[in-house]
Amino acid sequence: MEKARDKAINIIKEKGGLIRTKEAFKEGIHRRTFYALRDQGTLIPISRGLFHLTDLDIPTEVGLAEVAKKVPNGVICLISALAFHRLTTQIPYQIWLAVDRKARKPKITYPPIKVFHFSSTMFIQGIETHRIMGQEVKIYNAPKTVIDCFRWQKEVGLDVALEGAKEYLKRANASPAKLMEYARICQIEKRIAPYLRAIVS
Repeated sequence: MEKARDKAINIIKEKGGLIRTKEAFKEGIHRRTFYALRDQGTLIPISRGLFHLTDLDIPTEVGLAEVAKKVPNGVICLISALAFHRLTTQIPYQIWLAVDRKARKPKITYPPIKVFHFSSTMFIQGIETHRIMGQEVKIYNAPKTVIDCFRWQKEVGLDVALEGAKEYLKRANASPAKLMEYARICQIEKRIAPYLRAIVS
């Protein structure tokens, strides 16, 4: 039993400490071993069918990893992406998630999500893949996120969009040209140009 337990823990650690029940069984962890780890408190449920190891530090982005597992075709966007890139003082209580306009709205009870349907052209631009707890998580890059916030400013708030733009442009690797490139793709070039000129002047 001890050998099976250690093997199971190592498998889960290789997954970044976060694993779904079905995934555990598929990886060869016996049901008896899995549920024994749960009953002993070694595995803690964080939502239905999703568990993490208690002896590993769980990053604040655990919700992002969980959503990525459940909606692999979604992309973390807007305020959640701003927070990931450290471009806002906002602390989102929901995971802001973009899906293609033709996709169905994901049905997730936990963690809470706020879904936005992006047109196909705007959806595929500026996606980065980050590994969080062993999970591949799609997140819009910093300049695309800033532009998306202006595009969705009624949802985000103009003050949040401006804060994101200011914080981004403070960075050594900031690219005003990249911002304008995404602004053209998102068809808000004329709307955003005055704001950017005011920030950089």
